[in-house]
Amino acid sequence: VQLQASGGGLVQAGGSLRLSCAASGRTIRPYHMGWFRQTPGKEREFVAAISWSGGITYYGDPVKGRFTISRDNAKNTMYLQMNSLKPEDTALYYCAAERTTLVCTVAGPEYDYWGQGTQVTVSS
Repeated sequence: VQLQASGGGLVQAGGSLRLSCAASGRTIRPYHMGWFRQTPGKEREFVAAISWSGGITYYGDPVKGRFTISRDNAKNTMYLQMNSLKPEDTALYYCAAERTTLVCTVAGPEYDYWGQGTQVTVSS
């Protein structure tokens, strides 16, 4: 499955953005999916994950209560609504998909497919 992340941009602190991850090549329906982010010189960080049905979600501690992950299997697309953005949310955001775990996972190495990333920059 090919993944294309979009929706990044420049926003002021306190603002909102919605990222999209559009899939092609096959349906995302059986895949658990996730969002990760990375800044130069730092390790990739888990942001959020959602099970194939959308019934289970996980969030990284830094984004809990501010970000919401969702998916629309009919549109073959996953989303990340980001509210109350902070400068420390600045990063390149990647979407990913996997179907090897029983429920969605926070572990990046478990993901088999990755999008190319979309840049989010939050100014103070």
